[in-house]
Amino acid sequence: MSGGVDSSVSAYLMREKHGACKGATMLLFLNEALGISGRHPCCSRENIVDARAVCDVLGIEHEVINFMAEFEESVVKKFADVYESGGTPNPCIDCNKFLKFGEFLRHAETSGHSGIATGHYARIERESSGRWLLRKAVDLSRDQSYVLYMMTQEQLSRVEFPLGGMLKSEVRELAQSLGFANARKHDSQDICFVPDGDYGGFIEAYTGKEYPEGNFIDAEGRVIGRHKGIIHYTAGQRRGLGVAAKSRLYVSRIDPSGNTITLLPEDDSGLYAKGVVVRDANLIAFDELPENLAVSVKTRYRQKEIPAVANQSGSNELVIEFAERVKSPAVGQSAVMYDGEYVVGGGVIEAVI
Repeated sequence: MSGGVDSSVSAYLMREKHGACKGATMLLFLNEALGISGRHPCCSRENIVDARAVCDVLGIEHEVINFMAEFEESVVKKFADVYESGGTPNPCIDCNKFLKFGEFLRHAETSGHSGIATGHYARIERESSGRWLLRKAVDLSRDQSYVLYMMTQEQLSRVEFPLGGMLKSEVRELAQSLGFANARKHDSQDICFVPDGDYGGFIEAYTGKEYPEGNFIDAEGRVIGRHKGIIHYTAGQRRGLGVAAKSRLYVSRIDPSGNTITLLPEDDSGLYAKGVVVRDANLIAFDELPENLAVSVKTRYRQKEIPAVANQSGSNELVIEFAERVKSPAVGQSAVMYDGEYVVGGGVIEAVI
C-alpha cells in the first residue's frame, strides 16, 4: 500500500472478498538518502501515514517492510548504470520484477499469506488448460499491463489485481464513499525516486560523478553542437537539445565511448527501426513462441501498438520485426507483445535493427 487511492481501494476489495487480509507498505528509500527534498515520492513517511490511516479505517493490520537495500541495488543502481551506457531504463518494470513480485511476494509467502494484491490496472485470468494469462485493464487509459509483462506463471497464480475491471473514476468514487482521506489524492509520479523529472541531475547526485560535455554530431560525423553529458539524453528526444537547425532534430544514437550523440532530422531513415532484438524475454501466453507469430507490440509505455512478427532466437532472446518502421526504439526499454487484449510476453531491448 503506497498511501494512494488505488492500493487503498484494493485493500478494501480484498477485505470484502477474503475477510482476513493485511496491509503492507514497502519502504524502498528515504528522501534524504537519495538526495530528494521538497517533494513526496511514493514511499515517503507522509504516504506511509496515509496507508496506515486507511488500514485503521478498514480495521486491518498494517506493516512497513524495509526493502531499501534491495531497491537500491536492483532499481536505482541499474537506472544509473543504463543511462551511463547510453540506454534508457524503465525502473518501474524493474521494481515490479525484483521488488513487488519478487521480494514482496516472497515475504508474504514466508509470513504465512496466500498471496498479494496490488493497485495495478490489469486483469489476471486462467484458461481451461490451467495457464494463467495477463489481460489489459477495462480502463485502457490506465492500463498497466506493459509494466507487468515479466510476471511468471507462479506469480500470476499468487497475485490479484482487484482494480482491473474498474474505471479510475469508479475507484475514486468508492474511496470517497468509504471516507478515505486520500480519495482525491494525486497519482504518484512515474519514477518515484526522481519526483522532479530531472534524471540527469539525480544521477549526478546519486553517483557523485561529473559527466563531461561532448559533441552533437550529424549522420556524417560533423560536429553540430555541444551536449551537457550523455546521461541527460535518451533515444528519440527532441526537446532541450539547444541546437539550431532548419528542421527538428532528434537523438538517434548515444555513444558513451566517444562521448558523442548523433542527431538526425525527422525525415532521416536512420532515425527509424525495422525491428528490435530483446533479451531477458518472458513469455506469458506460451512456453515457447510459435514461429513467425503475428503480434502487436509497444516499445514504450505510452506508445501506440504496431503490428509485428516475433520469433524466438534463443532461450531468452526474441527478434521482433515491425510491419512499419518505428521511430527511435530505445535500448534498455522493453518491447511488449500483445494478442488483442492479452499480453503474449516481452523483453528488454538489446539492439535496434
